[in-house]
Parts: sequence; structure tokens; C-alpha cells
Amino acid sequence: MADFAFLFLDCEFGGLDVERHDITEIGVILTDYRLAELGTAEWKVRARADRISPEAAKISGYDAKEWEGAPPIRQVLTELKDMLPPGKKIVPAGQNVRMDVLFLERAYRQCEIPYPFDYHVIDLATLFYAWSLVAGEQVTALSLRQAATTAGLVDGAVPHRAAADARLTLEAFRHYIGRLAPREPTEGAS
Repeated sequence: MADFAFLFLDCEFGGLDVERHDITEIGVILTDYRLAELGTAEWKVRARADRISPEAAKISGYDAKEWEGAPPIRQVLTELKDMLPPGKKIVPAGQNVRMDVLFLERAYRQCEIPYPFDYHVIDLATLFYAWSLVAGEQVTALSLRQAATTAGLVDGAVPHRAAADARLTLEAFRHYIGRLAPREPTEGAS
């Protein structure tokens, strides 16, 4: 495992269709294999107005005026790649991280920059569900808000911003990892 590092990340998008919408924001926390933090970064990303739906802008807090000086996606992806430690397998980690990975894979491909991440992903929703089975708790949703609320990390609404979501995901991940203790098999289990 020492060869691995994890990139807890969250992206905000102009919508949920990878072919029609742009990334508007990226927040990352790089950790080693023990989840010790190695670095953080966040970027507002220059996006095309016609590739941002009003619904997505409202959810993520996108404001064209605030994003006027944002760097282009190529610059952001290069800066992100440059912060990764050489010689490590960088595993993307996050809440519903496959969605973030789809947008990042497309962006790296379009910018003709080699994709720097491992093909594995670590997803909080899966961990949260596994914990619920071990703990015997009923899960009503697999959202970041539900996982964080159940963990006692938040009370109420969770703002939808990339850096804050990456941080909350890492904290929730640490919480649930610490509670997945091995147990004796139940009677009748095979």
C-alpha cells in the first residue's frame, strides 16, 4: 500500500452530462496511503456559459462574475498533475467519485494531457453502505450529506462547493474507516 496515494476530490459541473457540460470547480486533498495529508488545492475553472445549466449554477454557487479570472481547464489539469508525487499510484477518492472521474478523463483527453490517475477508485458511498451493514444501521440515502450527518460531522444543509465537499468526504471517510472493526460471524452465517 505504500506505493499508493489517494486524491480526495470533488468537482462541480455545469450539469451532469459529460458531453454537454463543463467542469466549473475542482477541490482536492492529496493523502498518503495512511490518509495523512500531503497537500490541498482548489480551482475555479473557466467554463463556457452555454455549457452551464441554471440548475447546476444554483446548486454549485457558480457565478459568471466570480469566475471571470478563472484559469482554463488545461492550466488547472496541468497544475493538478504537477502536485502529484512521482512514482505513486494516485487513486481518486470521493463521494460518487466515478462522476468526477468521467469529467476529468474527458478533460484530460480533450487537452491531450496523459491521465495521471490509477484506474481504481475509492468511493465514500460504498464505504458508508458497508458501514451501515456492519453497524446494522438503516441507510436512507447514499449522499455526502447523509453520510456526514450520520457521522455527526454536520447538522443541516451542506454547501455544494468543491473544496468543502472534498474535505467533508475525507473526514467522513476517516470516520467510517475507524468504525469498521472486525466482528465475530453471526450464527448461521457461512
